Amino acid sequence: MHENIITVTRPIWPFHARREAKGYAMKKWKALLAGAFAGALIASFVLVGCSSSNDGDQMSSSDEGSAADMAAKADPVELHVFAANSLQKALPEVQELYTKAHPEVSFADTQFEASGTLVSKLAGTDGQTQAHADIFIAASTSSMDKADKNGSIDASTRLNMFNNDLVLAAATNSDLKVADLADLGTDAVDSFAIGEPNAVPAGKYALQSLVSAGLATSSQADDGTVSYEWDASVADKVNAGAQKVGDVAEYVSSGNVQLGFVYSSDIYRYDGIKAIYTVPADMHKAIVYPGAVTSDSANAQVAQDFLNFCMTDPDAQAVFQKYGFELAAA
Repeated sequence: MHENIITVTRPIWPFHARREAKGYAMKKWKALLAGAFAGALIASFVLVGCSSSNDGDQMSSSDEGSAADMAAKADPVELHVFAANSLQKALPEVQELYTKAHPEVSFADTQFEASGTLVSKLAGTDGQTQAHADIFIAASTSSMDKADKNGSIDASTRLNMFNNDLVLAAATNSDLKVADLADLGTDAVDSFAIGEPNAVPAGKYALQSLVSAGLATSSQADDGTVSYEWDASVADKVNAGAQKVGDVAEYVSSGNVQLGFVYSSDIYRYDGIKAIYTVPADMHKAIVYPGAVTSDSANAQVAQDFLNFCMTDPDAQAVFQKYGFELAAA
């Protein structure tokens, strides 16, 4: 008995058909590889682009922070300033602006006194103990001239910083009026004060004005010391002992005297006083505030930069003008 045998016969492709099929498979494989490679290449470009963008952002942030980082890493500098008493309110605000821009710089023991007193302190003369400062800002050219003569400043750094006006101040509740300085010799005025002319620049300007008005006479020695005498019409009225212009303002506000010669800027920094008369500029020498780096400053470059900042920074200029100072012409 024969078993049924099922035979499966695989078709045999002709040789050329097998070769074509193999070629098709190879082409398809190559196409797949090419597609994968292209995709990988595009992805790599995208990643590189993103990385470059991120790096650029990081570099930009780094650049923005570099100035602050450099300032933070800079060696700390402490500046000492001697300045005219009339700058007592304006200058600290400007110093604060400067330290915000230059956090490595600080200001220590800024002294606001009469310019003549500061000149003596820098030189250790007139009974004053010699003291160190990096910057000196005076309220008169004569004070700076004396500091220069003493060798206390670097003359090459000297510059004129501000101008001011001389005014007669009265208490805010006063009804007194003055038309000109001759009125000081009338019965309408019973007392007035000026700063001591040899120590306080405002007092020297006041004396010059009173001489111009015929209410005083004066002479100056070779060393700059001023001698003076009062006209009989004011001799019993004048108090010329104030050791700084701020003292004059306080005499007026407290009622110790009716009137006082102060700067126009002092009206902005003292309560209780008002200006009732501006002394004509041709009655006294020009009121100029010069500044300079001292000759023995250990931080001369930073000190010079601060002086330049005072004169060129818009915010600093606004502060000085707020307190009544006029910026000196360049």
